[in-house]
Amino acid sequence: MIRFAPLALAAALVSAPAFAEAEKYVLDPSHSQIVFSYNHLGFSTGYGMFSGFEGEIQFDQANPAASSVKVSFPVTTMLTGWQARFDHLMSPDFFGATEDKTVSFTSTGIEVTGEKTAKITGDLTLNGVTKPVVLEAVLNQAGEHPMEKKPWAGFSATTTVLRSDYNLGMFAPYVSDEVQIQISVEAMKAE
Repeated sequence: MIRFAPLALAAALVSAPAFAEAEKYVLDPSHSQIVFSYNHLGFSTGYGMFSGFEGEIQFDQANPAASSVKVSFPVTTMLTGWQARFDHLMSPDFFGATEDKTVSFTSTGIEVTGEKTAKITGDLTLNGVTKPVVLEAVLNQAGEHPMEKKPWAGFSATTTVLRSDYNLGMFAPYVSDEVQIQISVEAMKAE
C-alpha cells in the first residue's frame, strides 16, 4: 500500500529475504477510522466518521511500488453523532442508502514521494459513482506490535473530494462541495 522511502527501504531490503513478495495485511477494525469534514454555511465544520471496517493491504517492503490496498464497507455504517443528520444523509437528498450500498477504495498505483510518504492513486466508489482519487499517505510505523508480537503497520492519509462528483451535491455551495478526508489505519500481517 504505502511506500517506504530511501532509508526505510534500505532497512527493509537488508532484512527481507531475496525475491520477497507482497505480504497480506488485514486492517485492524478497532484501530482504523475514516473521518470526513465539511463547512456548514461558514458557521461551523461538520464531521462524520466510518469505523470498524475491514480491508486488506498487500504490503511489499522490498518493493513498495508493488503494494496495494482495498477496502469496502456499507455506507450505512456512517457515524455522525446526531441521528437526524444521519437520517438526512441516508435519505434521497444524498445517498438514498440501502443496506447493500457500499463505499469502496481500490488502489491502482503508488508513487513514493519521501522517506515515509507516498501518493496512492485509486478508484473511490461512492454513491454508485467511481472516480480516481489521490491519497497523500504516510507510513506511521511498521514493525512488531508490542502486545500482539507479530508484524504490524500503521498508515495515515488525506484527500479532498467533491460531493458533486458523486451526485451528493445537495445544498452546495452553502454546505461545502469540498469534503476533507482523513484516514488512520492499523494493519496486522495475515496468518
